[in-house]
Amino acid sequence: MLAKKHGYEVFVSDGGKIKEDRKEQLEAAGIAYEEEEHSAGKILSFPELIKSPGIPFTNPIVSEAVRKGIPVIDELEFAYGFTGGKVIAITGTNGKTTTTLLTYHLMKKAGLDVGLAGNVGHSWAAQLVKGDCEWWVLEVSSFQIDGFKTFRPKIAVLTNITPDHLDRYNYFLDNYIHAKLNLLKQMNEEDHFIYYAEDQNIWKGLSELIVKPKIHEVSLEKIVKDGSFFNGTDVKINFCDHMISIAESEMALSGNHNMLNVMCASNAALLAGASEAAIVAGLADFTNAPHRMEKVEEINGVLFVNDSKGTNVDATVYALAAFKNPLIWIAGGVDKGNDYETLMPEVKDHVKVLICLGKDNKKLKAAFNGVVPEILETQDITEAVKWGQEKGVHGDVVLLSPACASFDLFKNYEDRGDQFKVEVRKLKSLKNDSRQSMDR
Repeated sequence: MLAKKHGYEVFVSDGGKIKEDRKEQLEAAGIAYEEEEHSAGKILSFPELIKSPGIPFTNPIVSEAVRKGIPVIDELEFAYGFTGGKVIAITGTNGKTTTTLLTYHLMKKAGLDVGLAGNVGHSWAAQLVKGDCEWWVLEVSSFQIDGFKTFRPKIAVLTNITPDHLDRYNYFLDNYIHAKLNLLKQMNEEDHFIYYAEDQNIWKGLSELIVKPKIHEVSLEKIVKDGSFFNGTDVKINFCDHMISIAESEMALSGNHNMLNVMCASNAALLAGASEAAIVAGLADFTNAPHRMEKVEEINGVLFVNDSKGTNVDATVYALAAFKNPLIWIAGGVDKGNDYETLMPEVKDHVKVLICLGKDNKKLKAAFNGVVPEILETQDITEAVKWGQEKGVHGDVVLLSPACASFDLFKNYEDRGDQFKVEVRKLKSLKNDSRQSMDR
């Protein structure tokens, strides 16, 4: 719609089925489209392609476009050409969604003119059809960064880099590291870069770059000169030669991984002009997005937690470590080149039952055979939830944190998490009905 508004000839090609309401929008705007196919001749006749980030550059039509010198860009790259606002771009293997939502919340709390887009909220291009903002907070993935040419954030945030999506990067971690750090390639000395100081993969990538923007570190181990430090009880933000101290106990979020998110978001919001008072107030009343360590229900003393967003090993490490209780862990899906050894310290003597939920569980079962006392497998979310209740006793936690992508059994991680919540609540209702019948 943004391209059409600015006088471009537009053609939409979708390899899948286009939803009816979307077709109506395209037809009303006079935009030609095709569905359930990609017509190479038609697509390659255009001078520029805007590619969905889910389509790899190895796709035959995309590869041919690149070979012919046709620019292939991301929607965010295209939208960037039509904004006068400054951009805070947030990426990382884990924590980027929480950090993005929190940064936006803190800036709104401060009364700044700010919009939210990228991998959260609504399409940036669609929002720019209606109007612009002074600031835009964008969650960006490595796939989107691959399609950046001129995109230049005023503030870039890199929460961490751990092995993920290696199937997209020829199973070379260095390729993934470089993809993340390509976010910095257009930035200059007037810009700002916030990153996790103890992340060795970030350091490895930075050692091979000339970094132009001003550096702001966040740390769990040391006091930093121009950045933030968490000492176990308080976040200390060293900003413009003034130390801001905020107790973890006064925040809505908790845990080391969330304190990293807090520090990244707080630094970004302060650099954008938010006040200390707005930061303190915003950290206290922030509500995170669904599917991230979301407490669903407690049934007979067994707590069910939805962490469907945990689509890689390191996200699941954080989830497992968040509980001291005995765990019934539901995991599995599409393996993205996972190394499950990272999970061993949190799984051993902590997980009593592993329920493998996926079409192919061989690697997952082999990794934890002899480590977890009982391993079950299913392709049915209803059965997985039922087993969680049957195997749990008062004080246990049933944790859905898959460490894998969702596409074998579900539309996406949201669909997986939503189905989990539906089944848990059905089980809760059944238990309540049974209890009422006994009372009568």
